[in-house]
Amino acid sequence: MSAGNQQQGPLAEVVANCKRAFMPLVLFSMGINLLMLTTAIYMLQVYDRVLSSRSLETLMALTLIALLALITMAALEALRSKLMIVVSSWISGRLSGPLLAANVAMAASRPAERQARPLRDLEQLRNFLTGTAVFPILDAPWAPIFMAAIFMLHPWLGWMALIGALILFSLAILTELVTRGPLGRANQASAQATNQAESALRNAEAIQAMGMLTSMTGRWREAQDAATAEQSIASVRAGTISAFAKFLRLTLQLGILGLGAYLAVQEIISPGTMIAGSILMGRALAPVEQAIGTWRTIVSARAAYGRVRAAAEAAPDAGVSLPLPRPKGEIIVDGVSVQIPGVQEAILKDISFKLAPGEALGLIGPSGAGKTSLARVLVGAWSPGSGRVTLDGMDVARWAPEDRGIHVGYLPQDVELFSGAVKDNIARFHELENEEVSQEVIRAAELAGVHDLVKRLPNGYETDIGEGGAVLSGGQRQRVALARALFGDPAFLVLDEPNSSLDNEGEEALFLALGELKAAGRTVVMIAHRPRALEHVDKILVLRGGRVEMFGPRDAVMEKLTGQPPPSTPPAMREVPAPDAAKGEPA
Repeated sequence: MSAGNQQQGPLAEVVANCKRAFMPLVLFSMGINLLMLTTAIYMLQVYDRVLSSRSLETLMALTLIALLALITMAALEALRSKLMIVVSSWISGRLSGPLLAANVAMAASRPAERQARPLRDLEQLRNFLTGTAVFPILDAPWAPIFMAAIFMLHPWLGWMALIGALILFSLAILTELVTRGPLGRANQASAQATNQAESALRNAEAIQAMGMLTSMTGRWREAQDAATAEQSIASVRAGTISAFAKFLRLTLQLGILGLGAYLAVQEIISPGTMIAGSILMGRALAPVEQAIGTWRTIVSARAAYGRVRAAAEAAPDAGVSLPLPRPKGEIIVDGVSVQIPGVQEAILKDISFKLAPGEALGLIGPSGAGKTSLARVLVGAWSPGSGRVTLDGMDVARWAPEDRGIHVGYLPQDVELFSGAVKDNIARFHELENEEVSQEVIRAAELAGVHDLVKRLPNGYETDIGEGGAVLSGGQRQRVALARALFGDPAFLVLDEPNSSLDNEGEEALFLALGELKAAGRTVVMIAHRPRALEHVDKILVLRGGRVEMFGPRDAVMEKLTGQPPPSTPPAMREVPAPDAAKGEPA
């Protein structure tokens, strides 16, 4: 199944189910617009029947009927509004979860696009459906009813109303043409300003410490001013057209009254027909005029829907949903290459190697060599452009994340914890009502050497660490994140610089954990810069420029790198063979 079809499913299902609400909306709108004729018909009957007959009984009967019609119209409008609220809330409830999942998946594969824009777009759509801007769209299709009624009064009145409606419709199209560009640029600049503001908040300490606030504010203001300027251009253009449309509508109402008066003087129509024609034309033109006034809202909602659909269609494939048996930990990387959109050169090029269950690999190389990118591919966060990574024969990129995550532990380079208790972060926010799960939290904390540290916190495992783990130090966050990676006894772990923020005590705990993992037969890949960490691995892979430069047993690779064979290394291991073309295994 393709990525588009997989995530288009929820959106297509929601759109299909929304069609069930379409018929009631059509019926309510038809009833409302038919009952809108009440005032015109009442006026016509009063002029033509009551005034000529001077019958108070007729006046009372007409008034009661008109009041009943208006009450029914108000009830239908209330029902229509309630139905729109129910539909919008249902759409938000059904799409918010899939959109968040798609947003997370895209953010993992495209770090430069880490934002919650699709969720904001969904909220904008919900507000549009529950606001007043949607009603001119629902009422506009019924304008021909009023036009037909005017033609029935007199063809001259009908032609005047029709020409006026066509002119107003042309103004609505003109509004779209002259505001589309400025509104598009304004939305883009506004999104850029929002992203800059969010980035400044995430890095508030660095900004305050290094006096960057003025320059950061300046960059934000440039984007915000650009958005404001483009919005002003669009608003001025739309406002000018809206003012002209209002002038035209009022002029047409004067014109139809004047034409009606002329026809009444000529005794072609009655005075009541003249008044009724004016009311009907005002009602026929009202949706078009209202649409012009709310055009910016309509355009923004349409753009938001387009982005929601694009986000759903661009989401990665959810993968195999059938739970698979627990893997032993065999890792095969076969010809993996990764290309970042917008970057000409691939960041990973034809990477191949193999790890047996229980082996530990040290991944080293200069900055920018592609180590972190390879780590993301190994755990399935990124999908390779070519090649594949398998865990016990299953492609990790195709494995359903909820099932794969049970068997994979990952400590990213940039540690990010979530607001909530320590226990919830370690347990990956699984339900902790089960005693066995709670014991897993403690076992993971003990293995990571963080159990005693957690006990010293104010509320132990119940301590709320705040947004991003703000209550903890950098080293404490890294150790809690290591416990999270170890939770559930995964068969395969990828640790990206796990000792970068650790003190000696934390580093010793890390190395003890590595020893226990190897003894338990767990496969480990560790990105390391400190030589001491390499003492605890079986093999080393050296990346340079996105390619495998060396791969083999630890001692042999270290000898090649340093030019000094380890004392315990047999002479036969002092040559480091090139990786096998298929699997990257030493010859």
